Amino acid sequence: MDVAVLAGVSLPTVDRWEDRYAAEGVAGLTDRSHAAPREQVPAWVAGRIVALTRQTPPASTGLSHWSSRQMAAYLKRQIGVTVSFKYVTMVWQQHGLKPHRQGTFKVSRDPAFAAKVADVVGLYLDPPGGAVVLSVDEKTQIQALDRTQPLLPLDFGVTEKRTHDYRRHGTTNLFAALNTSTGQVTADCYPQRAGTDFLRFLRKAIRPHAGREVHVVLDNLSTHDTPEVRAWLAANPNVTFHFTPIGSSWFNQIEIWFGIITRQSIRRGTFPSVAALIARIRAYVKTWNVQAKPFAWTASADEILAKVRLVQTNIKQLVDNNAK
Repeated sequence: MDVAVLAGVSLPTVDRWEDRYAAEGVAGLTDRSHAAPREQVPAWVAGRIVALTRQTPPASTGLSHWSSRQMAAYLKRQIGVTVSFKYVTMVWQQHGLKPHRQGTFKVSRDPAFAAKVADVVGLYLDPPGGAVVLSVDEKTQIQALDRTQPLLPLDFGVTEKRTHDYRRHGTTNLFAALNTSTGQVTADCYPQRAGTDFLRFLRKAIRPHAGREVHVVLDNLSTHDTPEVRAWLAANPNVTFHFTPIGSSWFNQIEIWFGIITRQSIRRGTFPSVAALIARIRAYVKTWNVQAKPFAWTASADEILAKVRLVQTNIKQLVDNNAK
């Protein structure tokens, strides 16, 4: 006790050092508080991990992408270096690498791509004074899916649970028009997606803006360019269509809204009928419009075209390399 008080340590510590002295004499009093330094992984190993991660895994591995454990196993098998999967993860974090993630892309082959980009971006960034810009499209074949057993609701400390299987109760087609200056959405559901349905919805979307110049941004779907639609446009010269480039529906702002309603309302919904699905969509649109805000479009036409040219250059290089 006296030794513990004088040294300012606990009794177990005193007992441990006494035991060492009894067993080894003075040699047992050597400071053992510091373990032998861990051998550091050579710097070139981290470089090799980064280089491998930025490439498709070799065909011999059968992998579509790297995982930290597969990378560690590959290093041990191919170059005889043993590292933990945690080390691989650390290297990835330091270099901002996420090999499990992937994206999508599609380069439009529209010969008028640049002109259409400039036209639509001009409407987004600098619309004509007093004009209304509507972004219009359809989200088709939305399924009314019902679970085979009742939903277990969200509760304190318990997540919502549902069965993995479901029943189909039919589909509906959502037509929507986004006012790019206010964020307000006009929407309706139709059992089909024919030219007559599109024209009926278009009349509904244009009606609140009677007497004003209206510019409609939409894609190149055949139902958007039927003889009936062209005749209606001729009779309504205040309405002008602006088509996005072929294969570039992502350019239409309403697609952003479709993604939002899908995540927030439709995907996790349980619908015993098509009528219940339509009621949910209408309720969501009503709530959206109460607090609607426009999307902030910031990309200029030049910036978009520069990125597309870069992608085209990269594709050409890959094709040329594969041809060699």
